Amino acid sequence: MALRSCSTLFCSLLLLSVPQTQTAQGAPKSSTEIFGFHNSATESVRESKFLAVPDPKLAEQHLRTLTIAPHVAGSPEDKATADYVAQKFREAGLEAEIVEYRVWINYPAEISVDVTAPAGVHMHGPTREHVEGDSFPDDARVITPFNAMSPSGDAEAEVVYANYGSPEDFKKLEQMKVDPRRKIVLVRYGQNFRGVKAFVAQEHGAAGLIMYSDPADDGWRRGDKYPEGPWRPDSGVQRGSIGYMFQFPGDPTSPGIASVPSLPDAERTPPEQSAQLPKIPTTPLSYNDAWPILEHMGGPDSPREWQGALPFTYHLGPGPVKVKLHLKQDYQFRTIWDVIGRVRGSGLPDEWVVAGNHRDAWVYGAVDPNSGTAAMLEAVHGLGELLKSGWKPKRTIVLGSWDGEEEGLIGSTEWGEQHETELSNATAYFNMDVAVAGPKFGAAAVPSLKQFLRDVTKAVPGAKGGTVYENWEKTSQSEAANPQEGSNYRPPAAQGKADVPVGDLGSGSDYTVFLQHLGVPSTDIGSTGPYGVYHSAFDNFNWFKKFGDPDFTYEQQMARVFGLSILRMADADVLPYDYEEYGKEIVSYIDSAKKKALAEFVDQTVDFSELAQAAHHFEQAGAKILVRQQNSSRDAAKLNRALREAERALLMPEGLPNRPWYRHAIYAPGQYTGYAAVVIPGINEAIDKHDVARTRQQIAALAAALNRASKVLESVR
Repeated sequence: MALRSCSTLFCSLLLLSVPQTQTAQGAPKSSTEIFGFHNSATESVRESKFLAVPDPKLAEQHLRTLTIAPHVAGSPEDKATADYVAQKFREAGLEAEIVEYRVWINYPAEISVDVTAPAGVHMHGPTREHVEGDSFPDDARVITPFNAMSPSGDAEAEVVYANYGSPEDFKKLEQMKVDPRRKIVLVRYGQNFRGVKAFVAQEHGAAGLIMYSDPADDGWRRGDKYPEGPWRPDSGVQRGSIGYMFQFPGDPTSPGIASVPSLPDAERTPPEQSAQLPKIPTTPLSYNDAWPILEHMGGPDSPREWQGALPFTYHLGPGPVKVKLHLKQDYQFRTIWDVIGRVRGSGLPDEWVVAGNHRDAWVYGAVDPNSGTAAMLEAVHGLGELLKSGWKPKRTIVLGSWDGEEEGLIGSTEWGEQHETELSNATAYFNMDVAVAGPKFGAAAVPSLKQFLRDVTKAVPGAKGGTVYENWEKTSQSEAANPQEGSNYRPPAAQGKADVPVGDLGSGSDYTVFLQHLGVPSTDIGSTGPYGVYHSAFDNFNWFKKFGDPDFTYEQQMARVFGLSILRMADADVLPYDYEEYGKEIVSYIDSAKKKALAEFVDQTVDFSELAQAAHHFEQAGAKILVRQQNSSRDAAKLNRALREAERALLMPEGLPNRPWYRHAIYAPGQYTGYAAVVIPGINEAIDKHDVARTRQQIAALAAALNRASKVLESVR
C-alpha cells in the first residue's frame, strides 16, 4: 500500500514542490523558481523524491514504540527511547551517537497535600490519575504528579486564591486587602509559565504554592472530557518544571558551561546558589483534588473574571481552609542522553543545519513530545532515501533528539553550550516539539526565516487536501476574526508582510539556546487543536489515536514540512533569509516602545532618534542584500557569510540586564511571561520597571547591535 501510494503521489508532489518566491517588493517571481537556488528544476525533482517518502503507517509504529512506557528524563525507559532513535538514524544512513550529560534534577520521593481545617473537610492528594477505559495511567511506573525544580519543604497555612498567579493578580489581591504572606497560595494553570507563578508567589512572601488545572481552561468547560472527548478529566494533573528558565535554561548548576560527565563539582554552581531554582515548595493538583479547597474557602468573592468552572463561587481567603504541604524531592546528578545524527556536507561541511525535537516526557508524551519525534524520524526516513540514491547535502545536517527538555531545556542547552564554536557557522536551527495536537498548523521564527517557512509550506501537500500553506492561510484568517484559545503560536508583535502571520520565538522549547544564546536563526513548527491532557498520564497513544491524528496524515504532513526545511537550507546556493522583513518588524517594535516610554516617563525625556535611525538603516541594508540574493553570482560564499553573521551581530556580549545568559537583543522570554516572547526585551523590561537610566542604556545597546548587523550586511560589495 505505502509503495503504491508513493508512486501515485509522485507527479502531483512534483508540482506542489515548486513554490512562488517573492521579490523585495512582494510581487511573485516565476512559479518555477525556489528562492536561494540557481537551478530550481533540479531542486524540485529532489524535493519531490523526498516528499514521497514519509509514511503515516511508519509514523504510527514509531509513536507506538516511543510511548510504550512512561519515560521521564534520566530513567531506564528514557534510555530505551534513545537507543530506538539512534537505531533509526543509523538505518537511514546517518552517523549516530548517544551523548551523555550529568545534570541536577529531581524526582518525587514523598508528595502529599492535605486539608487540615476546617473540621469535616477532607482531602488527601495527589489522587492517582485514572479513567475507565484507559489502562495506560494505571502503570506503576507513572510518576507521581510533581513540579520539577521545586525544593523540598513542609508548610501548613491558610489558603489564598490568586487566579493565574500573575503580577497583576497579586496586585489585585493587594487592592482587595488580601495578604498572601506566609500563606499557601492556590493558582490555576494558564496564561503564563508555571515557573513565573512560583517566582511571583515567592516575591510576595508565600509559604508554598499549589497549581491546579481548572475545568474552565482545559476541562469540561471546553468540551467532553477524556475518554469521551479530548479535554482533561477530573483526575488529570499537569506536571511540569518551575525552574526559572527566564534566568537561564539548562542544568541549574552549570549556566553557560556544558554539564558533561567530567565537569568537576568545583566548577559548578552549588544548587542552593543557583538563580534557576525556586525557593518555595510548589506542587500540582487535579481539579478534583483542588475542589474541596476552593469550595470551602471564605473571604471576599473573587473578581468575576477569576471565577473558574467549578460549581460554586470562588473566594479569595485567607482560610478558613488550611492545607499542609509535604514535599520530599529526590535531587541527584542524573545522566540524560541526547541522540545526535549527522550527514556530513559534501561542499560546506563546517556549515551546519541543525534540527531537533525532544524525546523525554513527563509520562508517555504521545503529543508532547513524541508526535514530534515520530515526525522527525519520518523526515529522517525521507533524507535517508535520498542518501541511498547518491545524494549528499552541500552543508552538514545535524539532527538532535534532545533529552531533559521537560526539566528545563537541558539536553539541547548543554549540547549547544558544548558546541558553541562549531555553531558559529550554523545556518539555521529548526525545532519541532508538539508536532501534532490537532489539525491547525502554526509556526514561529526569526523574521528572516518567516518567508522561508511560508515558501516551504506552499510546497507540501496538506493532510486533507490543498497545501499546508493554503490551509494555514484559511485558519489564520478565521482566527484573526475569531481568536481561538489553546494555540501555542501567538500572533507576532509586528507584521513585516501582509501574509500569513508567523509568531515570535520566546522560550519553552529547544530553540532557546540556539537563537537567544548563540544567535543561530531559528524556527519552530507544530499543529494544534483540542488538547486537554497536556503533561498528564492521559497524553498517551490511546488519546492520540482517538483524538490527535487517527490516520497519522498530520504526522506525515509535519514530517514533510520539517524535512523539506532541512533539505532546502542544506542545499541552498544562497541562504534564503529575508532581512528586509526582519528590519520592518524591528522598526515597528521600536515605534511601540517609544509610545510606551512616552506614557511611562511623562516628566523625563527618553531619546529614541538614534535607535530609530539604526533600525531604518538595518531595514535598508536588508532590502539591498535581498536584491543581491535574488541576483547573486555563482560564487556566493562572501554573500552567505554576511547573511549568517548578521544574526549573530544582534547578540549583546554583556547579555540582558540581570540575566546575561540571554544575549539576543531582539527576542527573549519575558521575566513575567516565561514562554511568550518579549521583543527588544532590554528596552521593554526597563520601561516596565520604570527605570529611565536603564532604558537609555538599553536603547544605546540595541542601536549598537543594529549598527553592527547593518555593517555586516553592507560588507558585501
